[in-house]
Amino acid sequence: MVSRISKLALLFILISAFILPNFKSFAQVNLEEVCQSEEICQTLSDVECRQLLEKCAKYYEEKSAQIEKDITKTEQEKKTLQNQVYILRNRIKNLDYQIYQSNLAIKDLGFQIEDTESSIEKTSLKIRDSRYQLANILQRIYEEDQKSLIEILLSEKELSDFFDDLMALEILNSKNQELLETIKSLKSSLESEKELLSEEKEDTERMVKIQALQKQESAKTKEEQEYFLKLTEAEYQKYLKEKEEIEKRAAEIRARIFELIGVPEAPTFGEALDIAKYVETITGVRPALLLAVMRQESNIGKNVGQCYLKNPSTGDGVVAFNGKIIKKVMAPGPPYSKRNDVKYFEQICEELGRDPYNTLVSCPMSYGWGGAMGPAQFIPTTWILYRDKVKTITGKAADPWNIKDAFLASALYLADYGATQQTYNAEWRAAMIYFSGTTNIKYRFYGDSVMKIASQYEEDIKTIERGG
Repeated sequence: MVSRISKLALLFILISAFILPNFKSFAQVNLEEVCQSEEICQTLSDVECRQLLEKCAKYYEEKSAQIEKDITKTEQEKKTLQNQVYILRNRIKNLDYQIYQSNLAIKDLGFQIEDTESSIEKTSLKIRDSRYQLANILQRIYEEDQKSLIEILLSEKELSDFFDDLMALEILNSKNQELLETIKSLKSSLESEKELLSEEKEDTERMVKIQALQKQESAKTKEEQEYFLKLTEAEYQKYLKEKEEIEKRAAEIRARIFELIGVPEAPTFGEALDIAKYVETITGVRPALLLAVMRQESNIGKNVGQCYLKNPSTGDGVVAFNGKIIKKVMAPGPPYSKRNDVKYFEQICEELGRDPYNTLVSCPMSYGWGGAMGPAQFIPTTWILYRDKVKTITGKAADPWNIKDAFLASALYLADYGATQQTYNAEWRAAMIYFSGTTNIKYRFYGDSVMKIASQYEEDIKTIERGG
């Protein structure tokens, strides 16, 4: 009874939100509550749940777009403490909406994976049944083939029985061919379904990474808001004035540590910038963009921690700081994974004289595989594509844990996808492909964040250049 009431309540909210304009404001409040609920689909069928997830995703998309407009408008107004706090509150709210969107996307992908896994199970059962039938038919054919013509003639009372047996054998042969074709078709279908499942799992892995970045950005923005809430208007204006002191700011930027994952001695921002400028002369990729991508990748790397590969057959390993056993440190290839990172990882380590079982890589997130290497967080199968290009340029073995090599490989990757055009759209597209291999807007948080960081870095670079 309670389940039925809850279901009716959810349906009422949906109808109110999308059909009855008079109840729009009331429905939106309730829709937001429903969309944020941990038990969003508990009382709904799969079809109803998917419909609700789509409506929630659209709702958050619209709310997020509206908040972005408000932020842009406020940023153009006079710089007051009140406006700054308002902007930060809106940014936090927007990040919350984006995190909710990521939750919905992960939940939806979970349903898709369940559907695909169920389909794979059904197809596997059909193949097993067909093989069993085929085995019986082949056994019958084999038994009949063992009989000599005289045996068959003597064993039958009537001549017509002999011809009946021949006809039955012919039918068995025909059924044998039909079953073989069925098995081939089912096998092809199974391979397609497994390919789809692999893609869905990779999608989920990317969404989990996006969500981790969103949560990190939200925490940072909340800290910033807390700082400004403690200031008076006079203190804020003084803060703005001090911020404009170019020489002081330039010194701060030069000294600032540019944190990179997998690098024992982190460079200063100035040192990282020097490398990025050197790489620009080779690739044509803007230094601010390259530094932004490297920061974003290192943020992902810091979120997942560092691990060692220990079992090349299964891809399992251990957490570096406590030795805890952890699964899915690196993709070992079929039957465990579509790609084989272990094979190339061992090859890369051998070339560099490293022990593959005592070399740090990223741990897996809550979904998918780990195994990303160095500050640029290349997975071995992707690094291999750029290894020889880097080696040709530097004249030595390409090392994903070396800062210069990592920067260079990342820039070559970005250049391959149009970053050399140095326009917002081209760079955003290259950053998106760097992260996910696509420009699918469900990953746009990554591209948007990279461009935002790149804009900040561009200002820092100008400040350094003005400061001498």
